[in-house]
Parts: sequence; C-alpha cells; structure tokens
Amino acid sequence: MNTLRQFAKILPTLGLSFALAIAVWISAVSEADPTQRDVLPSQVPVEIIGQDPGLILSEDISQQVTVTITAPQSVWTRLLSEPGLITATVDLSGLGPGEHTVDIQVTISPRVRAARVVGHSPETLTLTLEKLATRTFPIQLVREGEPAIGFQVEQPSLNQDRVVVSGPESRVSQIKEVRASLNLSNAHEDISTSLSLTPVNENEEVIERVSLNPERVQVTQPITQRGGFRSDLVVKPVYQGRIAEGYRLTNISVFPPAVTVFSADPQKVDQLPGFVETLPINLDGARDDIEERVALNLPEGVSLVSEQRVLVQVGIAAIESSLTLANQTVEIQGLGEGLAAHTSPETVDVILSGPLPLLDALVPGEVRLIVDVTGLEIGTHQIIPQVQLRDGQLRVESILPGTLEVEITIAPTPTPTPRP
Repeated sequence: MNTLRQFAKILPTLGLSFALAIAVWISAVSEADPTQRDVLPSQVPVEIIGQDPGLILSEDISQQVTVTITAPQSVWTRLLSEPGLITATVDLSGLGPGEHTVDIQVTISPRVRAARVVGHSPETLTLTLEKLATRTFPIQLVREGEPAIGFQVEQPSLNQDRVVVSGPESRVSQIKEVRASLNLSNAHEDISTSLSLTPVNENEEVIERVSLNPERVQVTQPITQRGGFRSDLVVKPVYQGRIAEGYRLTNISVFPPAVTVFSADPQKVDQLPGFVETLPINLDGARDDIEERVALNLPEGVSLVSEQRVLVQVGIAAIESSLTLANQTVEIQGLGEGLAAHTSPETVDVILSGPLPLLDALVPGEVRLIVDVTGLEIGTHQIIPQVQLRDGQLRVESILPGTLEVEITIAPTPTPTPRP
C-alpha cells in the first residue's frame, strides 16, 4: 500500500515530465522541418467518377482547382515533385439527366500523412447530364468542282455506306445527314482517297461533340474521257530561220505544255500522234528573247478545247568568249599638285570576257586602266589598277600584273627658257 501511495504521489510529476518531453520533441522537429501553408503552384485537374454509362455530359469538362495545403517543408518537396499525390474528383453516382451542382473533393494520397488540405477553389462544379443517343446515318458523298475539260465522272464507290453517330441526345437529334466531301476540280484520272465524315444540321452547320464510327471513309471515283476529246497532247514548237551571228538559242518553252483537243469525229482525234505542232516561228536574225502567241497546226475538224493559241518563249543569248588586250597604258588620277608619279610596269595586259559580238566590236578607248593615287604621299606604293568598261555586259577576268608599283616624287622644276 505504501508503495502504491508513493507512486500515486509521483504520478503527476511523471505525467508532467512526459508532456514536457513530447513538447520539446515537437519543438525540435518543428524547428528542423517547419510546417508551411501555401497554394500549390499548379492547378489540379478535376476527374469525373461514378457517371452512369447511359448518360453523357452536354459539354466537355476541363475544370481545374486551386488547392491550399499545409505540410512540413520536406513533404512540400515531395508534393511538388509528384503531382499525382493530390487528386480532385467529382462523383456523379446516382445522378440522372439534368443540371447538377456537385462538390469537388480534393484528397491527398495516404502515402503522405503529414499533409492536409486547407481549402480549394472552386468548391463546386455545375454540369449537365443528358441521355446518350445513338443513330445510324447513310453516308452522303458530296462532289465539289468539275473535272478537267473533256472528262466526266462515273458512279463512285465507298468502302462503307453507313456511319453510327453517338453523343448527347440534344446534339444527335439535330443531325440531318453525314457527309464526305470530294474535290473534283480539274481531275483527269481516277481518284482514290480517304475522306473525313462531317455531321451537319439542316442549316448546313457542323454538329460538334459527337462520335462517329467510322470517322473516315475510303472513296473511289472513276474519271473517264468523253468521246471526241483527247487530252495531254504535248505541244511541239516549230521554228524556222537562223538567229544572228554570234548568238545562240538557250531554250524554247511552251505554255501550256499540253493541250486538249476535240472533234465531232472521234476517229480524227484517235489518229493524232501523241503531240501537236505549232505554226512556224520566224527566228531569222533574232538577237533578243522572243515571246509570241502561236496557233497550232491541227487537222481540219479538230480544234483546241480552250484558248486557240499557245504562248511560245524563245531564249536567245550572245555566245560568250574572251579577249586579251596586251600592253594597255595605265592612267594616273588624283596626283597632288607639284608631284609626279611613275608606274612599274608602265603597261598591263587585260583579259575580258562577254558576248562575242561586243568583244569583236571593241575599239581602242573603250577600255581604260586607272591608278588612283588620291591622298598618297611621296614614296613607293603598291596599288591595284581599276578597269573602266563602257559596256556593262563585258567583264574583267584578269589584270596582269594585278598590282602595280607606283613611285610618287616631287615634280622637277622646269628650266626657264632664256630670251634672246
């Protein structure tokens, strides 16, 4: 009994000591890893759970929430490095069609015990549920544009003629038809392509947020040529005469390069070779490019489907050559008053290139070699001579030598002539 009495007397002291020890431990832990209250730097996306499979959301939900959390500093580091530890959900269990305002639940993974959600914004989410509707529509192929002249379209074929559309009942009910649009503009051969399907209402407006199965359809559209027509006949330019001496042909081109012809007698177009010729183009004495609209040499009863003339472009350029001018005298410019200059050597050789007719017609004085000594003082200088040409089509290929030695001295004083 005495022992129990003594233990009872010291029990309050032991309890107080234990409480003080825990307080000291908590204080030490708090100082080493302080608790921090803050807002997560990135928002948390809201996930929908518990939705009835027979219902569908009228609009896409992309709601995100801002979350405030309190946690030790070490836990914050983990939360920021593992975003999946915090989730936001909206539970639609038991909800039927109509508009609903549902609480957003934010939870932290059980693996993180020291963190706590203080608050989040927004706290609720308003959404509308509708019945999920499914309908089957025939696929309507809409052909846009016209094939090339002389061609016609045949009956197309689709690898699938029906499509299943599912989505909110209010949207599916608006659909009038599901289309696949095929562009036929200037088509001259069979088309085989994959087209996307588009649901539209009676006002030709596209209905969004519905699912299509399949989403695309494979279309084969035969394109055939009409009787009496023949396309892709290559145009062959015909020319006569000789261009001027010293010039050459660089190219001859035709636009369009191929044409379509027609005849009331299909046999006439069938007998044509794979090309048609132009009427002759006269090149006699030509020195410049030629651009001319020319008619085609077609058999009687055969005509072009489009414009009756083609554009022929003939490129003509002078034949390039080179010419060496030897012992050309050098002119000195910019010499200061009272100074004299002397070049070494006194003459140079110049190699020119350009159109042969211009080189043949070159006369003395049309080429000048100049050494500019403007601002130079007395002494010896190395200067590159400059060539001046009157015709810009000529080019300087080389100057030999390429650098001249120029010696500048004081000009000698002239000796006075004695008077008788």
